[in-house]
Amino acid sequence: MQFKDRRDAGRRLAKALAVWRGRPDVLVLGLPRGGVPVAWEVAQALGVPLDVLVVRKLGFPGQEEFAMGAIASGGIRVMSEPEGAWPVSERELEAVVAREQAELLRREQRYRAGRPPLEMAGRTLIVVDDGPATGATMSAAVKAARAANPKRIVVAVPVASAEAVQGVGALADEVVCLFTPEYFRAVGLWYENFGQTSDEEVDKLLSGSA
Repeated sequence: MQFKDRRDAGRRLAKALAVWRGRPDVLVLGLPRGGVPVAWEVAQALGVPLDVLVVRKLGFPGQEEFAMGAIASGGIRVMSEPEGAWPVSERELEAVVAREQAELLRREQRYRAGRPPLEMAGRTLIVVDDGPATGATMSAAVKAARAANPKRIVVAVPVASAEAVQGVGALADEVVCLFTPEYFRAVGLWYENFGQTSDEEVDKLLSGSA
């Protein structure tokens, strides 16, 4: 299975989430940046509100595509391996955390543009990304969402590694994944067009002008 782009993936994913269409207690949360175009299509198809849940990957120094873990709003930190397992010093790790915490705050301020977060307590949250590899980022997102005391958390992704589905499945109430390749390798392989999502695109989608 291959998706044309993130918007195509979102439209296909929405069909698998049709049971939630029009439910007043449902809120879709997109993980910026790449998860937001997917989440926008899901929210539009289901007729429910869209918000962001800002999470940042903690990349291995010098090889940032490899995730040591992730952080999310509320001081949430999830490591893909036990702390100390990565060949980095505590000082190096904390430097990565500080850098990503600053970027997390920047994105929250930009994307919300002064708007308060939508209420999550007591609602069914559909947390959407474009394709978890290790699952660390999504795990941090689920833990952050859980802290808001929702009724239910549904993780919804077009494609993911088996490792990510298993890890996130232990934290979420439900995982909806259209495709779990035997050899995942990289999320971009499963999209014809996997260009970087810009801040400007995220702004437009969240403001409803897309």
